[in-house]
Amino acid sequence: MFRSTVSKLVLCATASLAQADGHIFTATNEVELREALENAAAADAPVIVVAGSNIDAAAGFTFAGTGSLTLIGNGQTIATSADEDVFAATEGANLTISNLTFEGPSGFDIQNRGDADGTAGKGIFVDVRDDQTGDVIVDLFNVTVRGVANHGIHIIDCTLADECGSGGGGAGEGSDASVHVILNNVTIDDAGNGKFDADGLRVDERGAGSIRVDITGSTFQFVGADGVELDEGQAGDVISNVTDSTFANNGNYCDPAIMEAFLPDPDEGEFDEGEFAEADVPPAVEGSPDDLCIEREVNLYDDGSVEEFAFGLDLDDGYDIDEAGEGSIISVMFGSSIVDNLDEGIDFDEEDGGNIDVVFIATDASGNTDDGYKFSEEGDGDTIAVVTASSALNNGGKGFVFEEADEGDLEASLIASETKNNDDGDDTGVEAVQEGDGDGALMLIASDIEDGVDLDGVDDK
Repeated sequence: MFRSTVSKLVLCATASLAQADGHIFTATNEVELREALENAAAADAPVIVVAGSNIDAAAGFTFAGTGSLTLIGNGQTIATSADEDVFAATEGANLTISNLTFEGPSGFDIQNRGDADGTAGKGIFVDVRDDQTGDVIVDLFNVTVRGVANHGIHIIDCTLADECGSGGGGAGEGSDASVHVILNNVTIDDAGNGKFDADGLRVDERGAGSIRVDITGSTFQFVGADGVELDEGQAGDVISNVTDSTFANNGNYCDPAIMEAFLPDPDEGEFDEGEFAEADVPPAVEGSPDDLCIEREVNLYDDGSVEEFAFGLDLDDGYDIDEAGEGSIISVMFGSSIVDNLDEGIDFDEEDGGNIDVVFIATDASGNTDDGYKFSEEGDGDTIAVVTASSALNNGGKGFVFEEADEGDLEASLIASETKNNDDGDDTGVEAVQEGDGDGALMLIASDIEDGVDLDGVDDK
């Protein structure tokens, strides 16, 4: 109630100021909304009020201005029957949006792809300019995105556009700007099911800037790829604060019920040196509904023979952060659920210089196909994790994984937390690994680790 009242007061004040400057617009239908967006592009801080009933359009809507745009609804749906972006800010404008639903045509899956004949549509898209500085702010309150083939919400600061890829490796360049996303009572449901690697919320940031997300009371569910994916590819941190939110049933675009039939038989093998030639490994899969879904990995001995090979489906996580370059992952999560996702529940990976520094309080990661929580740091940085009053139950992988490679220390504490029935009964509720020259310590306080602890280079304190 407090947040809602404050938001209304702020929006009313903003609208009053905009009206005084002649920068407030009202739209009751498709034609008026397009006209309002076109006229608002010339304003410094325009406000558009969506009045009347729902808006059903044959094409998406675009804001081509650079001024901060406020878009205010009253519970209406802005929908398009076309497989294209429902709402796009093409010049990196700050967005404040409240009380609206953005809806695509729905009905997408791997056998009904949104990118089969072109570019799959997104829900809300912000394209950061190459010369942008400061903070790019996307502030959403009481907003729903659903039924789009591609990312539900996508903010991109990368010269490679949709080919930017994940944060690991840091491909592409970007502006000096940072990206700040604020989500309060936001729902992303049935997004990303019509294209490979399409997430609920996706932020791609390159260049000198950082990513910050503040998520409260929000839900990410039935997304084709990750519920949330934050990719920071060069200098800059990823700062994440999540409260009272849910990440559930995400990552099923590469549907195992369909795609497992396209895996070779056998789909894996392990051999002695000189036993198996690389030419005998099954080739990359072609002719499936989406060949990008099938990963192929081959490891060789020094003599060129095959040590092992494996094929698998590229399924996705509840909440995924990838940070590469000189920056850290700094995350606090409170009172949230990460359940029934098709890969890891939480998957945080940091490489190069920088730390993983996380606090999880009263969270539950259960029923995920792989690990419940995974925190992995490679490079000259530390892994520091404090987990309190949290659980990891019935995950297909391990309950908690803490990894530190190369130089750097690992310090993990589990306080009043619980693991049970993880890793298919393989007795690994908690795994803590320190592979480099640093120190490793795991502290268990008043915790019930029913399925065991696996330590490598780490002392049990």
